[in-house]
Amino acid sequence: MKVVHIVPGSGGTFYCQNCMRDGALVQALRKQGVDVVMVPMYLPMFTDGDPVQSDTPVFFGGINVWLQQQVPFFRKTPRWLDRLFDSKWMLNRAASMAGATSAGGLGPMTLSMLEGADGNQRKEVERLVEWLVEHEQPDVVHISNALLIGLAGEIKSKLDVPVVCSLQDEDWWLDEINPPFDEVCWEAVRARTRDVDRFVAVSNWFADRMSERLMLPRDLIDVVHVGIDLYGYEEASLDFDPPVLGYLSRMNETLGLGKLVDAFIELKKCSGLESLKLRATGGAVGDDLKCVAEQKKKLAMAGLENDAEFVEDFNREHRLAFLKSLSVMCVPVEQGEAFGSYIIEAMACGIPVVQPNAGAFPELIDATGGGLIYDDLVESLRALLLDPERMRKLGRAGRESVQENFSIETMAMNMISVYGELGK
Repeated sequence: MKVVHIVPGSGGTFYCQNCMRDGALVQALRKQGVDVVMVPMYLPMFTDGDPVQSDTPVFFGGINVWLQQQVPFFRKTPRWLDRLFDSKWMLNRAASMAGATSAGGLGPMTLSMLEGADGNQRKEVERLVEWLVEHEQPDVVHISNALLIGLAGEIKSKLDVPVVCSLQDEDWWLDEINPPFDEVCWEAVRARTRDVDRFVAVSNWFADRMSERLMLPRDLIDVVHVGIDLYGYEEASLDFDPPVLGYLSRMNETLGLGKLVDAFIELKKCSGLESLKLRATGGAVGDDLKCVAEQKKKLAMAGLENDAEFVEDFNREHRLAFLKSLSVMCVPVEQGEAFGSYIIEAMACGIPVVQPNAGAFPELIDATGGGLIYDDLVESLRALLLDPERMRKLGRAGRESVQENFSIETMAMNMISVYGELGK
């Protein structure tokens, strides 16, 4: 079986769950004998293992996509000119700014991409499909998320192969688009679900949610939980000398960084937690940097600037060291997420997590027993931090469950089953 996995690059400037999921999955599929090619879009891929072949071009180069959206002239330029903007040094420059733009004003661009060959990036669609036909001829094409669903129709038409589409947090982007494009884009995704043979959500909660929002029969959505490469995830000591509260995700207000800093300031006032430390990592770009600066200012005003650390490096090596330094981890995303890879990463090191009662978080906590769902963030963290034995018990349960059920090998086997069903 040959699989082509089409994945948007994030530029490597922040903790991108989708990028890490796709990169690890491709590596694991190869180890299990699947002939799989990862095809990057927009920007070069920066993943833990960087499994992209050096000879695989970047399609829909971020600069060309923007120019073709804004200036009609660039929709008809020759390929030699497009290559200039797709050059490695130009895309690396663009990568340094990746993630700095919010979805709000990108409604027209998002809609154009969802329109596929009928959108402003038509020649990019044609280039990708021609390359797949001439160079790869896959048995299955797997697209990373529903924001790329505009590619599915042309792929099926020209290659006549099944198309699989992963689902993870697309609702965040679509809901943030300014009206009226938000609902127009939702309708565009709904209209193109017919071009996909199978959807694969990362949690039961998100499968149910997207079934409702896409008006799609639930039995067309499989669930394959995200897995991680467990190599190197050693058990943390949890010696509480001092206790350390951790945050691992993109560092911004939406994902709860400010809420956790506020909780940390309150916890430092509690008897027995005077030595508590805070460590956060996950990258910051654009307005995220303002958020981090605001948190540092709050901490300084409380006299706690020396008790908190914001770690810049978050690649695999640095994440493993970061995680082992924690006692408990919390990413208080009040609206929830489709999964939460950071939860599995923490549990792999035996670190308990404390998460809000939202999104897929209860599903993961129930499946692993490796943490708590909170109603009151400060009180839940306080009670747990003052009960080391309970923390160690939760940590052991989470670590055992992740090793058994959330490895990247398990994810790959489950995905191979999905691919196999499509071939019958």
